[in-house]
Amino acid sequence: MAEGESGGKVRGMETATEKLAHSPREDLVWLARPLLELVQERSLEGVLRKAIDAAAAIPGMALARVYLVEPGDICTTCPQRPVCPDQTQCLHAVVSGGRWLHGAREQWLRQEDDYRRVPLGVHPAGRAVSRGEAVVGRKGEGEGWIADPALAEREHLLGSIHQPIKHRGAVLGLFAVLLRAEPGPDAETYTRVLADHLGAAIANARAFEEIERLRQQLELHNEYLREEILTEGDFGGIIGRGPAIRNTQEQIDLVAPTDATVLIQGESGTGKELVAREVHKRSPRAAGPLVKVNCAAIPPQLYESEFFGHARGAFTGALRDRAGRFEVADGGTLFLDEVGEIPLLLQSKLLRVLQEGTYERVGEEQPRRVDVRVLAATNRVLKKEMVAGRFREDLYYRLHVVPITVPPLRERREDVPLLAAHFLDHASARLHLRRPRLTRAHVRELEQYDWPGNIRELENVIERAVIMARRHGRLRFDLAGEGPRASPPAAPRAGQEGSRPQVVLPDAEVRRLERENILAALRQSGGQIRGPGGAAELLGLKPTTLASRIKTLGIGKANA
Repeated sequence: MAEGESGGKVRGMETATEKLAHSPREDLVWLARPLLELVQERSLEGVLRKAIDAAAAIPGMALARVYLVEPGDICTTCPQRPVCPDQTQCLHAVVSGGRWLHGAREQWLRQEDDYRRVPLGVHPAGRAVSRGEAVVGRKGEGEGWIADPALAEREHLLGSIHQPIKHRGAVLGLFAVLLRAEPGPDAETYTRVLADHLGAAIANARAFEEIERLRQQLELHNEYLREEILTEGDFGGIIGRGPAIRNTQEQIDLVAPTDATVLIQGESGTGKELVAREVHKRSPRAAGPLVKVNCAAIPPQLYESEFFGHARGAFTGALRDRAGRFEVADGGTLFLDEVGEIPLLLQSKLLRVLQEGTYERVGEEQPRRVDVRVLAATNRVLKKEMVAGRFREDLYYRLHVVPITVPPLRERREDVPLLAAHFLDHASARLHLRRPRLTRAHVRELEQYDWPGNIRELENVIERAVIMARRHGRLRFDLAGEGPRASPPAAPRAGQEGSRPQVVLPDAEVRRLERENILAALRQSGGQIRGPGGAAELLGLKPTTLASRIKTLGIGKANA
């Protein structure tokens, strides 16, 4: 019986093998049941706890602890630093238990004592791992039998057993037992049996954790792939034949086969996400996932968790481990939409991932490696954000390796007919409605509009027109949200009070008057188009509309 169960009585010198061969059936249960539970446990936390529970039956057991070999992490503050020969890795205490007589029990249980980290090759624990064989210590053999002689005196310890935990030849950690009895053959055998089973159980638990991680990652991959399929159906390619969009397509062809970071710039609604999809589709990473992050839609307190994931218990509500978007995109492409919205505090961590390919989950200290190509998009002028101190300069230049500018729709009017026909087909099929006829008059009307909302606005206008055509029988466009257009008031009849002779001006005269009016507004505003007091405000026009008319009428700065 163990000391805590029989007042200090120690087992005889009979070996564990002989005892198992000749002992009564009930004596087998204490060893067989814990080992069976140990190897059946799937979580690493459960395996470690069950190992400590099983150690309670070791003859003379006082205190027990399990260490795992991990990279050095607290080297600058570690109490063992003066004797540590190598800071690359060491033994990390992961679970403790036992029967305390005196001293800091809670400190021991929480792994907060001076031996929560043990250097390899130092102290009995470190020597056992370095040699790959058990180190058994007995009081009276000198100071080297235990790392903390004060603990031995305080807890009346007489011996120690440090068994390396192995699996398939690799040392995973250490199973340490401090005894209030002389270490006998039974204690050595039992610790060896427990350590061997613990090695297999740890390897299995880690394998199950990896399987679960891959399962979650696969689920997320499938989710993003389903999203890609749905989005691809909305706009299945870059449509256009004009010089502006051809230039964008040439830039995509040049950069897609590389692994360079791309910054996609353009106004809202121009199709920046579509460009990112085309870059991914034509890249060597096309078989991997394309993961999108809308940086403008993430609450500030959740950015780090969303990007890098979190460990269970990292914060309130973190009930399980969660993979971040970088981990999900491993081997593929990560698209950071509206990258200018990322908080300044997180930008340094994003820069580290881009430069080093490493990150830590929230609540973890161990770095993880990731292989991800980053595409970023913004409708902001990041240089201005950088000057204003809202965007890091080093991150800007790291993202701005290859810039692609997506032109607004008003600069590619020649593509409006193709886009309108595409959206008309798509809306009719999706809504299960008859396809209305798109006439040349319709096309001219669409080409003359400035499209401040760009392609997204065009798509919405077409879809709304298809729905309204059920009532009118033909397409009518509700441009700029004006709603149904009112009929002009009827002209008063001749002879009626207030009647005026009807005046009809030639188109050339109308253009001349419009040109003179715009020139007068430009002179009054000092050539300024936008902003308070600008020509657009004086004329009651949108700045984009005025700029388009200036271009159409051939008004240059010299005229202003």
